Amino acid sequence: MASNGNGSLANGASTRGKPIKCKAAVAWGPGEPLAMEEVEVAPPGRLEVRVKLLFTSICHTDLSFLKGENELQRKFPRILGHEAAGVVESVGEGVEDLAAGDHVVPIFNGECGACAYCESGKTNLCGTYRVDPFKSTMASDGGTRFSVVDGSGERRPVYHFLNTSTFAEYTVLDTACAVKVHPKAPLDKMCLLSCGISTGVGAAWNTANISTGSTVAVFGLGAVGLAVAEGARLRGAARIIGVDINSEKFTKEMGVTDFIDSKACGKPVHEAIREMTDGGVDYSFECTGINDVLREAFLSTHDGWGLTVVLGIHATPKMMPLHPMELFDGRRITGCVFGDFKGKSQLPDIVDKCMNGELNLNFDGFITHKMPFSDINKAFQLLEEGKSLRCVLHF
Repeated sequence: MASNGNGSLANGASTRGKPIKCKAAVAWGPGEPLAMEEVEVAPPGRLEVRVKLLFTSICHTDLSFLKGENELQRKFPRILGHEAAGVVESVGEGVEDLAAGDHVVPIFNGECGACAYCESGKTNLCGTYRVDPFKSTMASDGGTRFSVVDGSGERRPVYHFLNTSTFAEYTVLDTACAVKVHPKAPLDKMCLLSCGISTGVGAAWNTANISTGSTVAVFGLGAVGLAVAEGARLRGAARIIGVDINSEKFTKEMGVTDFIDSKACGKPVHEAIREMTDGGVDYSFECTGINDVLREAFLSTHDGWGLTVVLGIHATPKMMPLHPMELFDGRRITGCVFGDFKGKSQLPDIVDKCMNGELNLNFDGFITHKMPFSDINKAFQLLEEGKSLRCVLHF
């Protein structure tokens, strides 16, 4: 199926209600390179949409799952990927908020809009469609919408990933996990709202609620960490200290004002930060998924009011590297999912503000590489080697 110049589908009516065969990068097992396969994508079920993806990008979470770092979450064969943008090809029964031709961004943390969680202003989780790393099937019937012929000639199901599965030319999403965006918004940039930018910027704006003049430390300057810095910059933070083992990631373009190379620091990082900030920062953000780094982030905040926001994906079954009594000095710690944004109800407004110039998010600063989808394994290699922030793949 082709798309016309503005990304809308040229012949969606001819495929509505029928299976579609397309290319997908299938993960057959932990640690194995993705295999480009022809998969069959079933029509959308009730409250589902089928989307022609135009762009997808790669996140460290994809890399972690591909490597099989958490044995409890292994499920293969599987189509990974959770950052993307595309156009609705068809909709299933009961879908009222989306139609064929709509431009959408998939989100791994869905929003049905009707459950007690969605109606609460205290959480961005959804009772049914919240992020669930153990989930590998669709919510409506517990089945998959992907299938592939394996080496023995047998057709077998291919499992879903994080409500999205974007490493394919077509995917099927719960309508709760598809956000309609401005039709003229550049989809190669909008795909970053599926995870990295929304998570980091939202952590700064919603979870921490950074105020003008605050001091901030960001541990791990990948895409999420730099998105935190970008969010802090936009909120007027006075000082944004970046901490990483790769000095090449220090970029003032993204708001980082100071840099600490944790390998060359010569003392515990939290001690260096306390010296730099007269007792510690107001907010710290842990974006690495490493327990020792989480402890340094916690200790780098000021006693009495410091807040640490956990964004890194930590291995199971490791526990928090803190003693409960350490919380009695006034420091606080909290987790954050998808930047505490309610995706379907709040992201469209973010996009509209970017389009009308009211909000100047530096999307271009995150995109270090652009490649065809067929080069996806090369893109994974660049990410693992620390040579890319976001590699945007075009179909």
